[in-house]
Amino acid sequence: MPIELKFYVSYRALLMFAAIAIFDASLVTAQQDARPKMHPSEIQFHRQAVRRMVFDPSQAIPLSTLDPSKVVSFDLMHPELSQAKEKVNCSIDGGALTIASTDKAAESFRWFGGFNPFATYEVTIGSFTGTGSTGLSFQDSEKPNSLSADVMFADGKPVAITWHVVRDSLEVDRVRWQWPAELDDLSAPFVLRAQFSAVGVNVFVESEGRSLLVGYADFAQHFDLRKQSRFTRFQSGISSQLQPKSYVEILGAAGVLSPGSGQADLRAITDENGVPLLEDGRIWLTITLRGRALPHPTQGVFSLNPSVFDLRFEGMIVFDMGDGRLRNELASHLFRDSESGQWRGWTTGFSAFGNDADKEAKSILAVWSSTDPRRGFSVMKAKPVGIEGAHEDPHCIYDSEVKKWRLLLCEHGKKYQAAMWESDHWDHGFERIAGPVDVDSTGTLIQKFGDTRYALFGSADRKVYVRSYPDLQPIGELKMDLPPWKNDHGTRIWPNVIPMPEGYSAPFIALMMDRANFPGMPKPNWTYGAMYLYHGYPIHYDD
Repeated sequence: MPIELKFYVSYRALLMFAAIAIFDASLVTAQQDARPKMHPSEIQFHRQAVRRMVFDPSQAIPLSTLDPSKVVSFDLMHPELSQAKEKVNCSIDGGALTIASTDKAAESFRWFGGFNPFATYEVTIGSFTGTGSTGLSFQDSEKPNSLSADVMFADGKPVAITWHVVRDSLEVDRVRWQWPAELDDLSAPFVLRAQFSAVGVNVFVESEGRSLLVGYADFAQHFDLRKQSRFTRFQSGISSQLQPKSYVEILGAAGVLSPGSGQADLRAITDENGVPLLEDGRIWLTITLRGRALPHPTQGVFSLNPSVFDLRFEGMIVFDMGDGRLRNELASHLFRDSESGQWRGWTTGFSAFGNDADKEAKSILAVWSSTDPRRGFSVMKAKPVGIEGAHEDPHCIYDSEVKKWRLLLCEHGKKYQAAMWESDHWDHGFERIAGPVDVDSTGTLIQKFGDTRYALFGSADRKVYVRSYPDLQPIGELKMDLPPWKNDHGTRIWPNVIPMPEGYSAPFIALMMDRANFPGMPKPNWTYGAMYLYHGYPIHYDD
């Protein structure tokens, strides 16, 4: 090929690349220009749908499985790791695994996967005969350490569920919960589920699609499973301790990333200017996967086609502060930096409550990753931004007009109150420029309505306040029918209003949550909630 033609092809490629880049940029600009130019108080939000995910199997992201119907060479795929003298007999028939003892008591620990301290593990139990126990066990492959959740049964009927922790061969914790009275007449298979949150566990039984909380426990006082050097040694398996002539039928086991029993703190992932990312027709969101109390939630990632309500659990993010631990922070705002391509953002350091012995302080953290953290299990680096205090809910944008990063957060004092901070840098150097406001605040948001930015936040006042940007002067309140609270409980919801480009039926959507705690969870708890979709339309007073 002549040299001139080679140059011609390369030049055309450059032109095409430039055209694509210009098209992408113009598309974003067009989306921004297409947004309705109106005041937030002139929008009426109408509730469209609501959903609470409670260990939805369709939303589970698999880590490991034991499916008896698909096993070939059982001992190879799922080896027996018990060192007990008397072993059980295992057989697979009709898609079920039968674990049985002979005329002597026997034990078993069948491997089915590795271990992730932020995952949910479950085993489906079909039936029992005789007396013994079976369940989930998580064992250290190098040292005599383990955590186990077991169903105790006698004469073929479940009687209790136990949780026990072994450290250096010594049992350091054992809890026994009576079998739920609601399941006394259980005849169908049921699921035993252990929902981990790095420093604690919630134990559930699910029957016919309904999950019942049986009990909970913390274990960080015995060993901190946030440490990578420790949890990477652990293995997951099905444990059984059977009296003579007893057996248990197992229909399957799995380790998954799960959206859990309640979701909260909905917020769009954006670019540095605060424009929500809309890729392949889907909006991307950080949503907290609620566990129990403050050390137990985890940061989840979801996506949504904003023309419908098809929320999809996409992944989980944990954070690395360089101390060898992975941490479950939450209430994050993430953005993709258009100049560097790096994923960055801010989160709230709730993992400080994970181990009282460490006496850590909760703070606002800057986070970053060169890898897209929106799918699967992701780790982002983290460090304090340098704002002292137990503040929460950071939302930050780059204001190109003043060439400053503007950070809206809830400052911790006698109550949480919104305040605006400013810096030349996204990850340090912030100074307060407005606030704190005089009302209770939560779920901060800096959002453009047309060409004008506003500050929004929820409140214990059962209101979503609208304030001027950046000075936080009172302007009004968000109007919505069927808000996600009741007169006797709820409040403090996150607004999460998202302007939509042309082509969508609603010029605005809002994704919010309620604060209804999961039944049976003792206080203190923050297990909420359900997720709500609202459509926002201009108010026409002459209709």
